[in-house]
Amino acid sequence: MELSELENIAQEIEAYSIESTETLEAFRIKYIGSKGLIKGLFKEIKNVAPEERKAFGQKLNALKNLAEDRHKTQQNSFSTDNKKATKSTEDWTRPAEEANLGSRHPVSLVMNQMVEIFRTIGFGISEGPEIEDDWHNFTALNIPKDHPARDMQDTFFLSKDPDTVLRTHTSSVQVRVMEKEDPPIRTISPGRVYRNETISARAHCIFHQVEGLYIDKSVSFADLKQTLYYFATQMFGEKTKIRFRPSYFPFTEPSAEMDISCFFCEGAGCNICKKTGWVEIGGCGMVDPAVLSNCNIDPEKYTGFAFGMGVERIAMLKYQINDIRLFFENDIRFIQQFKSVR
Repeated sequence: MELSELENIAQEIEAYSIESTETLEAFRIKYIGSKGLIKGLFKEIKNVAPEERKAFGQKLNALKNLAEDRHKTQQNSFSTDNKKATKSTEDWTRPAEEANLGSRHPVSLVMNQMVEIFRTIGFGISEGPEIEDDWHNFTALNIPKDHPARDMQDTFFLSKDPDTVLRTHTSSVQVRVMEKEDPPIRTISPGRVYRNETISARAHCIFHQVEGLYIDKSVSFADLKQTLYYFATQMFGEKTKIRFRPSYFPFTEPSAEMDISCFFCEGAGCNICKKTGWVEIGGCGMVDPAVLSNCNIDPEKYTGFAFGMGVERIAMLKYQINDIRLFFENDIRFIQQFKSVR
């Protein structure tokens, strides 16, 4: 390799046309890459005559610096051009885009409000599994296998295990609490439940409940009435009245359905209350002594009351929603209506 050849390579490096990042990369690979021309020339130094090696090495180092400087200069040029191009497309005077704020689901809004009302009067919160066994969902609640009340539940049974179901009420959580804790017990159980019902504007196979339980010495129906009256006035307004109608639930005795005076027409009669002046919101009653015994609580020593309300039912009343299916369709136009609600 002659020194004149290095001069020719230097001229070639200076004349190399670099017009894009692609040609810049091709230049790097050809001259200064790990398998490039200059790297190969360094290996040729051993073949140069001893008296010419010093001059050859100096010239080769200069050639390497020339190629690296050309590459770096061109690389910086492309980076500057890209920054200018990016900067030119930005309009700093343009108004900021409005942030798309989310909103809570109406079921969550109502459930949170219900939980907070009961929390202020000493009720704790209990949660349990949505897949339940037969004991906690039925038998412990005074609903044995041959009891006709099982037909009222429209249960989803898991096919591989007939004793395992999707819970039909959050009363199963109350059973678990009674089994683990000693009275006094004061708790609510909010959560999702499932029933095998035909989906319509008024019914769905999935819905939410808030159920309450209070067990202590000398608990009476009067305590139940006062608790639910406090809830009604806090949830629907101070003018709200309540009434109880005799009913039947296998796990409470006596049992009742709870109605509130219509807060739209204040009892005068409207389409919401079907001209009766009253709206049903849930069921309640005194805990059956058999249920207490099933959970190892002495019914001779303790009494208690229980109640349950459907969250969707109350949300439909509160926000005048006429189709329960809207809660489950994930239509953003429906959800966005609750942005301002807390």
